[in-house]
Amino acid sequence: MSAPHLPKVAGIDPEVPVSTQTAAPLREVPAAPGAFIQDRLAGWVSDLTTLHELTERLAGTTTLDAALNELLHAGAALVGARRGLLVLEPADHGTPSTTLGLGLSHADLGHLETVERGATALGRVLEGVPGTADGIASPDLLGDKDLDPRHREVATRLGYAASYALPLASEQAGRLGGAAWLYDEPGEPSEKQRHLVGLYARYATEHLARLIELERARADVATVAEELLPSRLPRIPGVQLAARHRTGPRGGGDWYDALPLPEHTLGLAVGSVGGSGPSAMAAMGRLRASLRAYAVMEGEDPVAVLSDLELLLRLTEPARTATALFAYCEPAARKVVLAGAGHTPPLVLGERRCEFVETTLSAPLGMLACWEAPSVEFSPAPGETVLLYTDGLLRRTGDPMDRAFARLHSAAASVPKAGRHDPAAVADHVLRTMLPDGLDRTDSAEDVVILAAHFD
Repeated sequence: MSAPHLPKVAGIDPEVPVSTQTAAPLREVPAAPGAFIQDRLAGWVSDLTTLHELTERLAGTTTLDAALNELLHAGAALVGARRGLLVLEPADHGTPSTTLGLGLSHADLGHLETVERGATALGRVLEGVPGTADGIASPDLLGDKDLDPRHREVATRLGYAASYALPLASEQAGRLGGAAWLYDEPGEPSEKQRHLVGLYARYATEHLARLIELERARADVATVAEELLPSRLPRIPGVQLAARHRTGPRGGGDWYDALPLPEHTLGLAVGSVGGSGPSAMAAMGRLRASLRAYAVMEGEDPVAVLSDLELLLRLTEPARTATALFAYCEPAARKVVLAGAGHTPPLVLGERRCEFVETTLSAPLGMLACWEAPSVEFSPAPGETVLLYTDGLLRRTGDPMDRAFARLHSAAASVPKAGRHDPAAVADHVLRTMLPDGLDRTDSAEDVVILAAHFD
C-alpha cells in the first residue's frame, strides 16, 4: 500500500527503492541514464521535503498531547493508512500510560484492549520482543490461520484487515511506547515507506522524551507552588471562603492567604512577586510567611502590615518587586478594611451591585523609599461576595487591561443567582468565563489566583 505524496530526511538511504510512480517510465521507451538519475533525485528531494515538513510540524508542538496527535497523523500519511493507535508507555514508569486513537472511538479502543497484548503486533512492539525493532507488518490479518480468535473478532468488528506496528524507541531516549496503523484492505507499507516512517519515529521519540521531561518538571513546579500556599482555608463564623490557583510552567510568584485572627476576625491577602521560576517561588514563600507574621501583630491596620512588608523587601531583596493586597475582615460587623500596594482592586458581587472597590493608588512593594498609602473601609451586604485576584487573571486573556477589567466585571455580573451564595461556584464561573478552553492553559506564562469571600 503506498502513501500519496511522501517525504524524506537528511541521511535517507539511497538504496531504498523508489516508488513505481517515479522509477518506471509509462511507455516501453529506454530512458537515458541522465533521466533515470534525475527522476531518482527528484523522488529523494520530494521525500526529504515531506519529511522535513512533518518533523517541523512535530517540533512546533509544545505539549505531550499535541505531539502524540501529530505523530499519529503524520505516521498515517507516511504509511498510507486512515486509522491508527498509539500507546505511550515509558520504560521508567515515571509517566502514566496513555492510549490515543486516530479514526477510532473510545469504544473501539476498548475493544482493542480486550485482545491479549502478545497476540497483536503493537503488543509485541510494546513488550520489546526481539525482532520488532524495525516494525511489524501484518499484511493479511483475516487470512492468517494462526491469528488469535479474539483478535480476529475485534478486527472483523472494527473493519480492518492489515496493520503496521512500529516501536517508539531510540538509543538515547529508550523505549517510550509504540504505534500501529490500520488498513481497511490487506496490504502493507512499501520498504520505502517503512524507511521514511522509521526515520520520523526516531525523531519523534526524541521529541517526546523532551516533552515528557518538561511535563514532569511542570508537575514538580505545580506541586512546590501548591505546597507554598495554604493547605486549607480557615472556617470563620459569618464568612465562607474559596480559592482557585493556576501555576505557569516555570512556576510564578502569585499567591493568596487566609488566616484567622483574634476575636473571630480574618485576614485575607493576595499578591504577586515579579519574575518566574524557583527564585520567584522562593520569594513568594518568604513574602507570604512574613505577611502572616505582620498580620498577627498588626492585622487591624492593613497599612502597617504592608509598610512592614515594604521595609522587609527593600532590606532583604532590593532587586525584587511585588504587589500585595491585605484585607482585615470583621464578619460579624460586616466590615472590611484593606490596603493595596500596586495591586488590582477587589470586586464586590451581590444582588444589588457588582462593582470594583475604589482603592488608593500606590506603587508596588520595593519601589518606594518610604511607602504608606491610606486604607479603604467598606461594608459588604449580607449575601455579597468579595473577590480578590491577581493580575494574571487579566493578562492571560491577552486583552488590553481596560478590556480585561470590563470582561472581569461582566463575568462576575453573569454569575447565576443560584450560585451566588457559594464562593466556590462564583470563583469557578469567573475563571471559566475569563479563561475558556484554550486560555486556561498550563503552558501560559502567567499565574492566576482567585480568592472569594462570601459574607452570610
